[in-house]
Order: sequence, then structure tokens, then C-alpha cells
Amino acid sequence: MTLKWNKEPGVRIQGSRPEDNAKLLAPCIAHKPDGGYRMIYTAVGPAKPFDACQGYLLSAVSDDGLHFEPEPGIRLAPREELPHLCIRALCADIVELEDGRWRIYFEARGGRQPYVVCSAISSDMLHWELEEGIRLQPPGGAGGPRYLSLPDGRSRLYYCTAPKLADGSSAKSVASAVSDDGLHFETEPDFRLRWENAGDNPSGITTAEVIPPKWDGDCWTMYYSPWEHIPAGSGPYPKPDFNPDALADEFVTASITTDISGFRSRIRVAYSDDGLSFAGNDVVVEGGGYDSDDLEAIHAEDMSLIEIAPDRYRMYYAACDRRGNWRLASAVSGPAVA
Repeated sequence: MTLKWNKEPGVRIQGSRPEDNAKLLAPCIAHKPDGGYRMIYTAVGPAKPFDACQGYLLSAVSDDGLHFEPEPGIRLAPREELPHLCIRALCADIVELEDGRWRIYFEARGGRQPYVVCSAISSDMLHWELEEGIRLQPPGGAGGPRYLSLPDGRSRLYYCTAPKLADGSSAKSVASAVSDDGLHFETEPDFRLRWENAGDNPSGITTAEVIPPKWDGDCWTMYYSPWEHIPAGSGPYPKPDFNPDALADEFVTASITTDISGFRSRIRVAYSDDGLSFAGNDVVVEGGGYDSDDLEAIHAEDMSLIEIAPDRYRMYYAACDRRGNWRLASAVSGPAVA
């Protein structure tokens, strides 16, 4: 399936309260049972639940998919007593279950150990109960999970992992795992898309979401967001435009400073005949770079897609401008081309 994407004007969500006015990113979109949409996203701000916390999941709702109202409270926060989830919960993906409940898969980060994928369950998408155990814990870590139901009744999680290379370096590539029950996953061999095939001067992939074939002869389509080194000598890089709440948080200031110091991310597309071996790196959403005033001038990444009409989608993504301001933006597709 080939889609043409058009960026939609304006911001879908931006930091507006003590829970999210330092940094926000990684949107996840779902249909509400009573109509409209709910967005779950990653954020951090001065209202974080404990000092060492570096991110948690919030939510906002919309009737039209364009204008969102934040919902009070934190949907899911790290747990200080859990080594694998004592610092950060981020980059969720939401799934409606057959019994009417909902499950989210999300990236969990602890201290120095590799990041993992965990899950939580809810009957209303507001109150989430952490499920026992870890869904994915490969040696190279597992992050940016995206869920997909398979035609044979199983489910697949696409995720990003960075095992050590022979020279000791590492960079995130896209891998996958399959499950019969949504809780116990078996990793599949090799990678779905390797980081070195992910665009211009890539340094690793953060998230990848797949649309399965829609008709006979159609292919599997993967949207993914690689970070890329920009050419040497492209600076000087702008200084971040920190608000007071961001300046008060050492993690946020260090993170945003890194975000705009020689990197870019864009959303690209790859295709596959079997859902396992993907190739392609055409850009579908990007900003104008360090000299641009675009919302996504430096980064467009961690997308979440939802079908809004037959073969027509809206893509939500995290956008970072040249001053280090992170917001959530969107793009909409035209009709699919066979």
C-alpha cells in the first residue's frame, strides 16, 4: 500500500500543565468506545511523582482527532520498587481485547539494565493495572513496541533493539516477536529492518509501525523513525529555549540539549512481501532542518497511525523544533494507491 502524506497545520498537543510542560513525546492513538479518540503520550514535568522519574504516560481526548483536551492525572507511572521500571515509562501502544478491556504495551526503563517491554490492563483506558512480569527482555533491550494482529490468530510485536556489534558498538534495529496470548512472546530470528539501511547517516531506529496487506497482491508497509547524524560542519546548533520547569530538571535539560545537537529524525517507509524482511527508506514526513521554523524542524518520530476512513489514515508523531520544543503533530494520508 502506497500512501501520500500531508502534514496538518497546528499542534495536536503541547505542554500545558505541570505534568507535561517540560517535555512530551511518543503519541499513541485509539478510538474511544463512545466515539472520538484518546491519545496516550509520554511526558515529564515538575509534577512528576518522584525526583528520579524521567517520564510517564498521560492522556488527552478529542472528538475530531485534531483538537485534544488533556485528561487529569497520570495514566501509568514508573515504580520505584521495580528495577526494570524505576525510572521511566514511555512509548505505549494500545490494543482492544476481545473481552472489551484494553492492554497497553510500553517501554520500561530502570537503572543500568537494558530497557524492556511491559504491559498494563484497563477496562476504561483511564485506570491501568500493571501486569506481572516482562513481555520482552532481549539482550539488546526492547523499546518502542507496536502491536499487530496476525491473520492466523497470533499477535506480533515490532520493537527496536540494539545488541552489541562485533566492534562493541550498538544501534537500534527493528525486530519482532510473536505470541498466542498477548503475554508470552517468542522472538523471531534476525531483524525486520537493520539500522544501517534506515536512511542517511543513520544512528538507530526508535519506533516502527506496520500496516498489513489490505488486498491480494498488496504488501506489508512499515513506517519507522530513524535518528540520523547530520553532516559535519552543519552547525552551529541553536541553544535550547528552555522554560523554567525544564531548566529545573537536569534530565530534561540534558535530553533536549542532546536532541538538537547534531541529530535529526524523519519518518520513513519500507515495504515487505512477508512482514519479516523490509526494505526502503523514502521519507514521508520531515521538517526543514536547523534553519527552519517547522514544528518538526529537527525531529519527526515515534508515530502512531489510526484508520479514519477506508484506506485513509492519520499519523500522529512527536515533533521537535530547532529550539528544542517538543509537541505532538499529525499528518493525514490521501487515498491508497495499489
